[in-house]
Amino acid sequence: MDGSRSSSNAYGRSTNEKYLTETTITKKCITEASSMIKDISSMAEECDFMFKYARKLYKYGGNKRNPISDYSYNTRRRLFSFNRLTGVLRETSRRFAFGVESKSVANMVSNQECSGNLKRQLEKLFDASLRSTVPDKTGVKPVVNTSPLDRSGDYQCNNAMGLWSMIKGKDSQLKGPLAVGEALLNNLPTSEMVDSCSSSVTGPGFVNVVLSTKWMAKSIQSMLIDGIDTWAPAPPVKRAVVDFSSPNIAKEMHVGHLRSTVLGDTLARMLEFSKVEVLRRNHVGDWGTQFGMLIEYLFEKSPDTDSVTETAIGDLQSFYKKSKTKFDDDPNFKEKAQKAVVRLQGGDPIYRKAWAKICEISRTEFTKIYQRLDVELEEKGESFYNPYIAKVIGELDSKGLIEESEGARVIFLEGFKIPLIVVKSDGGFNYASTDLTALWYRLNEEKADWIIYLTDVGQKQHFNMFFKAARKSGWLPDSDKTYPRVDHVGFGLVSAVDRKRLRTRSSDVVRLVDLLDEAKSRSKTALIERGKDKEWTPKELDQTAEAVGYGAVKYADLKNNRTTGYTFDFDDMLSDKGNTAVYLLYAHARICSIIRKSGKDIDELKKTGKLVLDHPEERALGLHLLRFAETVEEACTTLFPNVLCLYLYSLSERFTSFYSIHQVNGSPDEESRLLLCEATAIVMRKCFHLLGITPVYKI
Repeated sequence: MDGSRSSSNAYGRSTNEKYLTETTITKKCITEASSMIKDISSMAEECDFMFKYARKLYKYGGNKRNPISDYSYNTRRRLFSFNRLTGVLRETSRRFAFGVESKSVANMVSNQECSGNLKRQLEKLFDASLRSTVPDKTGVKPVVNTSPLDRSGDYQCNNAMGLWSMIKGKDSQLKGPLAVGEALLNNLPTSEMVDSCSSSVTGPGFVNVVLSTKWMAKSIQSMLIDGIDTWAPAPPVKRAVVDFSSPNIAKEMHVGHLRSTVLGDTLARMLEFSKVEVLRRNHVGDWGTQFGMLIEYLFEKSPDTDSVTETAIGDLQSFYKKSKTKFDDDPNFKEKAQKAVVRLQGGDPIYRKAWAKICEISRTEFTKIYQRLDVELEEKGESFYNPYIAKVIGELDSKGLIEESEGARVIFLEGFKIPLIVVKSDGGFNYASTDLTALWYRLNEEKADWIIYLTDVGQKQHFNMFFKAARKSGWLPDSDKTYPRVDHVGFGLVSAVDRKRLRTRSSDVVRLVDLLDEAKSRSKTALIERGKDKEWTPKELDQTAEAVGYGAVKYADLKNNRTTGYTFDFDDMLSDKGNTAVYLLYAHARICSIIRKSGKDIDELKKTGKLVLDHPEERALGLHLLRFAETVEEACTTLFPNVLCLYLYSLSERFTSFYSIHQVNGSPDEESRLLLCEATAIVMRKCFHLLGITPVYKI
């Protein structure tokens, strides 16, 4: 190669280009430092006045106001300038100390894209810094989290203590965790994403990163133009199965099915948003000994099996209870029911037809509920896997996993006192044999990378046992975090206000259809009390009542940590104050109203307007918007949808803080603030979509 050619670095930029960039940045830092020194004298005067004012209040008493509040805005601006000045001077000295001609990859400029997960982007920068700081310590992963103290920075890298423990006592120029933190900051690649002049190191080496406000505004504006899908996370999964809802045939869905249905739907929606192909599976209980009594009871009510209709079954819940009562009380009927099971499983066409009719009627009722909840599912019940069970049991047997125990065929598992029964003593199959077969099918036929099951926490041991059996068979890797992966998403029970299980006055479990009817009715009543029946058409009133009522029921469930139970209280969930769907829907409608009243073409404004985040409240709102992607990723990877609910509620609060201080329409910054309102509304709508809640645009 030509020896006169400038050497190129890993980013494809020559050393000469890098020198010019570093020199320009250094000059810029010096210029900024000079201009901000002028603020020091005014800051000193301000602080002196505030000190005297506070001392006066303390001396005479009676006035409980915080003197800081009277000067909060100017003080924050001056303190920000002071902190930035300190950072500018540190950045300038850092660049001269390390030399602008440094060839370290970590010191080269890295222009981050204006989209995606902030934490992931910062982790890439700190990964480069780690490789430069401790090149001999491979495999150290950057630890980046949101800063616990907003005044310290936006994000924090917490690797210094861990690195110091690794290099302490060895030949190193770094003396203590603080020095390690300084080195990490010094070696951080220059990026338009990071305001290096305001970043700092505190405590035992915490590297506090401040994002560039200009870059933040640019990122939000890019989302407005390119769409929020550009902020979708990218998990290492191509196809996932989400097994949820799963009611039993011939039983009506009740409040106990609510949690599995809405939690599963939200997890599926988040994965779909993340570009994962999701197979939504409804593992209905459509096979088993209970069908013997159901079919025999149906035959007694309608001997002509060719003309069985919904009328013959009537109310599903009542039909099931009556057949169960007769099964328990009538020995003759019980014997017939047991024979009916044999005929059904043997393929008798008459019994199969009766079974299919019962399933069809149940399916129709389930579909009505799913449509009201806006939940999509593909049914693959227990009966679907029945033809595969013998093959799967044979495979497990051939691997030497199955043993005989008290007439049954079982798998003994380390760590469990009881074995996993896969074939009963009478030769029949059970839940474990069906679930193992379903898992085998999903791994081998559907080629799923991730299989997620949603049931109550009471089934935890069952899932742990058959997951372990699958690992023992070699179907799954030993690590539960390695793909293909399985997870049991357990959830607590729903209780009434008196802390007892939610039941009707007749001690029956509350039907889900009745619960949804009540939610809609109460929501509609509240809207009428606000006079909306006089402003809206009957259709608008009805649709809004559904959106608010059903959304309130869903959100009241989703906002809770799923591992614990919660109290179902209509008054709380339909409140327009606090962390409720009603409050959030009102907040979204208010933002939409602000945009409508402006009279601006918001789509055109996205193309021609410019977003700026000059004020602290604007910046705080913008930062929270940009944390959307990492929040969705966290909710997906941890399988805790309440993380997204907390984010949404915090977003609403930050918007309220912004709007309570800053005028939008008619202000000098109207266009910028309208863009910020639109960005907030877009993110809120995406959160609503992921939670399965229909947004409202006026209320």
